[in-house]
Order: sequence, then C-alpha cells, then structure tokens
Amino acid sequence: MHVSLFVTCLTDLFSPQVGMDVVRVLEHFGCTVDFPADQTCCGQPQFNNGFLHEARPLAQRMIRVFDRSQFVVSPSGSCCAMFREHYPHLFKDDPQWENRALALAAKTYEFVEFLTKILKADLSTLKLPAPTTLTYHYNCHLRSLNQSPEICAALAGNLGNVTFIPLEKTEQCCGFGGTFASKYPDISGAIVRDKIEKAAKTGAEVLIVNDAGCAMNIGGACHRLGAAFRVKHIAELLTAAIDNAPGASGEVAT
Repeated sequence: MHVSLFVTCLTDLFSPQVGMDVVRVLEHFGCTVDFPADQTCCGQPQFNNGFLHEARPLAQRMIRVFDRSQFVVSPSGSCCAMFREHYPHLFKDDPQWENRALALAAKTYEFVEFLTKILKADLSTLKLPAPTTLTYHYNCHLRSLNQSPEICAALAGNLGNVTFIPLEKTEQCCGFGGTFASKYPDISGAIVRDKIEKAAKTGAEVLIVNDAGCAMNIGGACHRLGAAFRVKHIAELLTAAIDNAPGASGEVAT
C-alpha cells in the first residue's frame, strides 16, 4: 500500500517530528511512504477568510502534486477537511478541476482515520515504555470527516501501559480557529483557558491533540499558564510504543 504524506504547513514548521513519526507508524504497518516535496499551503487560510480567488491556485497546485498518489494521509484534521470538504466546492463550476478535486478528496485521510478504517491497525501488541495517563482533545474539523471522539480514544486505549481518562467537553473548540485567535484574542483566550482547566482536572499526564493548530494553541497556553500535562500527537505515542517493542531499531526510513 503506497501513501503520500501531506504534512501541512504548521506541522512542517513547528512539529516536524510529528511528520516523521507518522511516516514511522505507517511503515511499521506495512505502508510505503513518499513525501511530495512540491506541496505547499493547501489554501485554508485564504479560504476561511473569504479569499476564494486566492485559494484556488493553491488548491490546483496541491491537486497536481497528489494526482498520482494512491492514498494521501495527513496528521492534521483541519487540512484534511480542506481537501475533502472544500476543494470540490472551490471548483463546483469547473468540471475539469471539480473531478480532480473529488478524486483527491476520495483518497485523502486523516492519520487516525487511515489507521482505523484502511489499515485496521492492531495495537494490542504495542505498549508505551512506562505507564501513562492520557486524555484527548477532539479537533472541530474531525466532525466534517465523520470521525467521532471515541475513535482516537479507542485507538490510544488499545496500547499497553495506557490509562485513558475522558475529557469533559472534549468536543469543545480550543479557541484557535486559525485567524479567529488573532481577530478575537480575548474570546480565544477564554476558550483555551477553559480547555486547559478541563484537561488539568483529569489528572492526565498527556493530552492528545491531533492537529498542529490546536496543539500550538493549547501548548502555548499551557506554557503561559504553567499546566502540568504535555501535549502530544497520537503519532508520537505510537512511535514511542513501536520503539519500545523488542528488537526495534528506532530508525526512521528516509
């Protein structure tokens, strides 16, 4: 099975290890992974702010970049939703590009979604190096991908050495919303403070956040407020479990 990694801008710039860990996990479960170097921004910032004319050239570029891919996998729910939900609408009056956008949407998956729906990955033989308590923040964009909060919780809960604690109001936004955080900083700040308060109440050591934007927003607020828990992508935890397996090399293929 061949997979192309759509790493996304924020992951590439702020959390590159997450991209490498996604590759490590996919290869562990038998995938061949490539990284098309010509990928750029997917156009979501322009699209979300109403600049559709500026978003279309970026969307066309990304469609061309992934034209030949068998599957496209992203560690970010929001950018995955851009491919799946919004690209077809961007080109609804252009049959040639609409068909290509629909083809890309049909083969694009968020990382956890791909593990569960396509690979049907069995994590029962994997365990973290030490007992760890986890909770989970549900990224808003996963709703449009029809992915429920329980999917990631079940995936993480199948790892050995894990105690999973449900997060109160797990479906509540973290307050990032892309440019929302810069346009409405007071509202955004209040929302993320509430998210951190709920996460802290669980007593969990790690908050799973499967989106670079949410992770940056929550992680930054944790640093400012002195929260005790760490923010991690599920790929980071899975890689730690894979590296903990007997005979693991700990190397990432290049």
